[in-house]
Amino acid sequence: MKSGATTRYESHKEPETGLVVAAYGRHVLVEDETRDRHRCILAKRRLRAVCGDVVQWSRALDDSDGIVLKLSPRTTELARPSRRGDREILAANIEQVVVVSAPRPDPDPFLIDRYLAASELMGTEGCLVYNKSDLDPEHKALDLSEFSAVGYPVVTTSVLSGAGLEDLRKLLVDRISIFVGHSGVGKSSLLNRLIPDAEIETAALSSASGEGRHTTTASVLHRLSIGGAVIDSPGVRDYAPSTIAPRDVSKGFREIGDRSDACRFSNCMHLREPGCAVKEAVETGEISARRYESYRRLVRLMEQLGPSTT
Repeated sequence: MKSGATTRYESHKEPETGLVVAAYGRHVLVEDETRDRHRCILAKRRLRAVCGDVVQWSRALDDSDGIVLKLSPRTTELARPSRRGDREILAANIEQVVVVSAPRPDPDPFLIDRYLAASELMGTEGCLVYNKSDLDPEHKALDLSEFSAVGYPVVTTSVLSGAGLEDLRKLLVDRISIFVGHSGVGKSSLLNRLIPDAEIETAALSSASGEGRHTTTASVLHRLSIGGAVIDSPGVRDYAPSTIAPRDVSKGFREIGDRSDACRFSNCMHLREPGCAVKEAVETGEISARRYESYRRLVRLMEQLGPSTT
């Protein structure tokens, strides 16, 4: 180790375990075992920490920044393809993906499908929250039954009336969840109802990071008094799971994966093959035609993003 680096580390205490609650480039905020939060800098330029990471870090002997030395192995990673074509990790060690939609802006069921597919591929729980339900009491803007029919919990909420908030709390207890979805669907408003100080906490974290302008573009982890935590992620226009083999897309659609074994061919892609049990189920209405089209679109996207393994 270079002498400069040695001097730098000698000015810090013994390493301890912490949790990244916000990340802003090379600066992160780390929660210690007593849940106090500390501004830290990543020790190496190649080290990439995201919200939810468990890390080994050292606090400074004075009031300067702590140092994150290394990441612990992740249990899950919510990722997407980056603009450069590689894998961009959005959050780590999450246990539940909470997709938030609303009648305004116009709901996109295909985006919901992709987030739920990501939860399936990660092996985590997935659920749907239909917020601003007071604007669409009969749920005409989004067919919620398509998601509940395949086993996903669906909660309708209204920040204005408080409707559904208790049901949402029950889904969040003792889990690390992430709120995802379009901009403007009310993720932060929901969080502020669940955690009254969330907005103040976010501003404080951003200020502590020295990167206040990134308040709305970084994920932040908030603790729940009922146990568990919620990561509030930035709103998106679009999302796709990280690049996977096209034949593995069916694992992200539980109703399609469940019927794959009944297909004539073991490597059936459920597109043009004869004797496909999935296509038969679509024709009889057992599988939603729209969800099946969502599957087809994601297969085509994975073929475009990576080498075909079909």
